[in-house]
Amino acid sequence: MKLTDNMIGALLMMGAMAAYTINDTLMKTLAGTVPLFQVIFLRGCLTSVAVGVIAWRMGAFSRRVSRRDSGAIALRVAGEVAGTYFFLTALYHMPLANVTAILQSLPLALTLAAAVFLREPVGWKRITAVLAGFIGILMIVQPGAEGFNVYALYGLAAVVCVTVRDLATRQLSRETSSMLVTFATSVTVMTVFGIASAADDWAPMSAEAWATVAGAAVLIIAGYLASIMVVRVGEISFTAPFRYTAILWALLLGWLVFGDWPEPLVLLGAGIVVASGIFTLYREARLGRQKSPAPALRQR
Repeated sequence: MKLTDNMIGALLMMGAMAAYTINDTLMKTLAGTVPLFQVIFLRGCLTSVAVGVIAWRMGAFSRRVSRRDSGAIALRVAGEVAGTYFFLTALYHMPLANVTAILQSLPLALTLAAAVFLREPVGWKRITAVLAGFIGILMIVQPGAEGFNVYALYGLAAVVCVTVRDLATRQLSRETSSMLVTFATSVTVMTVFGIASAADDWAPMSAEAWATVAGAAVLIIAGYLASIMVVRVGEISFTAPFRYTAILWALLLGWLVFGDWPEPLVLLGAGIVVASGIFTLYREARLGRQKSPAPALRQR
């Protein structure tokens, strides 16, 4: 079976969610020992060097960027910087599952934004799949008043910023290298948080802390690339629901790292999330087969 652009986008989205969630877990382990801005700056340094070398070897810097794409890149970078600040601030002060759950409102936000601003067709079946996945998220987290405080608003602000970021990425032409966009994003994040970290006292870091930051840098590079490629391949309204797989990674990491075993209701919610993603993927595969032209008859 030939993969459609939407199916490729779904696979990229799942890969991005895995990379981002593992990165978030590593970053959270440093909470309370290393200041947030210091961690983001150091991670940005490692990321920028690695991405810069890859982009240079791929010839990304030799390609000319149009004025229209430059504006889209600037908007995307602004969304990434603001989203990074809001999300990681919330992550440092809230449980991983709660922050991850707030971020799962992204599929609905992106689906609606794509319909309004990009005029993407969104049928009732796709909307139903998104809503079903969101209900599964609520069953997993079972949010209560004790889990949501002022930092929950930071999480919601991150959702808005990431929505802007992905819409801006969607406006990029195919001629603009994804590696160049990744490099611009990484350097800007590094610079902004490097300046911000100068106002705080830096904390000494152990070899384990440095290894954690290095691992987070590798994962954030993978997440950057996959998240850029996904919105340039498939429809945002289709690939957005696969962000729900992040909560599955959060559940797994919570069990492995913190020893938390999900309750039956949580497992049921996870099943709904998986089912909504499988349904969306199956529906796209059927549509792809229906749109494929019939093979021409060979002349004898």
